Amino acid sequence: MDRYIDLNEVSDGKLYTSNDLVKVGCSDCQGCSACCQDMADTIILDPFDIYCLEKGLHMPAADLLYHQIDLGVVDGAVLPHIKAVDSTSRCPFLNGSGRCSIHSFRPGFCRLFPLGRFYENRSFSYFLQTKECRKQNRTKIKVRKWIGLTDFECYETFIRDWHYFLKDLQKPLTEGDPQWAKQVNLVILKEFYLTPYDVRQDFYAQFYHRLKDVKASFEDI
Repeated sequence: MDRYIDLNEVSDGKLYTSNDLVKVGCSDCQGCSACCQDMADTIILDPFDIYCLEKGLHMPAADLLYHQIDLGVVDGAVLPHIKAVDSTSRCPFLNGSGRCSIHSFRPGFCRLFPLGRFYENRSFSYFLQTKECRKQNRTKIKVRKWIGLTDFECYETFIRDWHYFLKDLQKPLTEGDPQWAKQVNLVILKEFYLTPYDVRQDFYAQFYHRLKDVKASFEDI
């Protein structure tokens, strides 16, 4: 998702790597769930998020669609996002105590917060959003520890490749033939989101196999 922002207005003006220490530590939020409220359609899901939800909830994404997940258009691509609860616009996975019921397999956007990613030169860096989290006096934690995923290098490579796969499609999806765009979006939804992943197997091997097949299928559309 493209956001055209001035980093000096929303961050401390610095870019970080995954091995840098950043002030994000919040002492397990101490009961705060402000970032899970008024979320609208901002928590966009990537294929790894879907894999984690399928594995953690023991159900395919198709069963979550239109209940906990909805679809929206992001830079020309039709992508799923967490569906906010009615007029409160809070996350549907927030329990009655204001705690995340899927914390161990929460989406990447949630893991990252209050960090963001700054994409350039077919790669990315991290930045700290200074106006998003209400917690004061946050402690320094290494970025990779904050995100808290195993196979972190594989995850970063996937994030980069997924972003630029969609980025390369942005112009043809938004400015090209509408019928072609519709067919491409159907392929993306089917292959990366609605076709269940084998949660007993490694995600990354499955993703790159699908990515190769999807790119080849575009030649026939």
